[in-house]
Amino acid sequence: MHDPGELAEDAEPALEASQEDAQEEVRTAAVPVTLHGQRLDRVLAQLVPEFSRSYLQQLIEQGEALIDGRVTTKVSAKVRLGHQLQITLRATPQSQAFVPEAMPIDVVYEDAHLRVVHKPAGLVVHPAPGNWRGTLLNGLLALDPQASEVPRAGIVHRLDKDTSGLMVVARTRQAMDALVAQIAARQVHRQYLALGHKNWTGPSPRTLEAAIGRDPANRLRMAVVDLAHQSGKTAATTFDLLAQGERCCLVRCTLHTGRTHQIRVHMAHLGHPLLGDAVYGGAPLGGITRQALHAWRLAFQHPITGQSIDLTSALPEDMVQAMQNSGLSYNQSP
Repeated sequence: MHDPGELAEDAEPALEASQEDAQEEVRTAAVPVTLHGQRLDRVLAQLVPEFSRSYLQQLIEQGEALIDGRVTTKVSAKVRLGHQLQITLRATPQSQAFVPEAMPIDVVYEDAHLRVVHKPAGLVVHPAPGNWRGTLLNGLLALDPQASEVPRAGIVHRLDKDTSGLMVVARTRQAMDALVAQIAARQVHRQYLALGHKNWTGPSPRTLEAAIGRDPANRLRMAVVDLAHQSGKTAATTFDLLAQGERCCLVRCTLHTGRTHQIRVHMAHLGHPLLGDAVYGGAPLGGITRQALHAWRLAFQHPITGQSIDLTSALPEDMVQAMQNSGLSYNQSP
């Protein structure tokens, strides 16, 4: 069984496992000297690192933990050197999420250190409540046995489920750490193509600097916020108008920060919510029912070789069709 959390780096002896059935596992171990005198929940978190401490606390409170053969439901119970611990583990959606699942993956670029893939709209990137299986992560584990040796199968950034386009995925820990550092330093350049409602208003290009945080009226959404009164993070996006008609506009969006739903929030704030984006005020138009957003360009320096990588991905058919249905001309090279 596996959990989305990373394994603990300190190498304490793992509990020996015996399989009762496919959904239940009993593990036992003697408390080593390094864990003498510590709380039961902390010790189990060290000895069973693939499960979260909060989940192990639940098991203890449910009577699934034994110390020297005696059930204890107290998570803070102190254990001593040589105590025999036993805990019964049960599969959870999280623990069953990180498994290989064969699926078609469009690989745009590949070498020994990384891949760039094209994610279709509708594919969830990472297991989460409501989508524990059938994600890009599951597909990467099936595509590449090496992916199981890298945290999160090498995923270093994400796209929303209904956003299509390019993503870079690490194949080694060295490449992953370097890519994460590049993203944090804003050295990975990302451009998107978006279809927004109505004629474009204002100048082009136009850079919007507007902080983003949780919408105080709806915690499931993000919103432009005033940092003097609300929590949030600075966010900046540059918009270039590429084409427009009476009903919608095609815009190239350049991210300068990487906030949750940044383009969707900023486009809505400017009065041009994305076609199909009901969460932020958009509506279906031209036959498209998902948010009309595509990660078109991805440019970065190869984390190992230093080579400049600059890749683009053509608009998906549903966005092309929506443009045609709305009377917008389409240029393959924005």
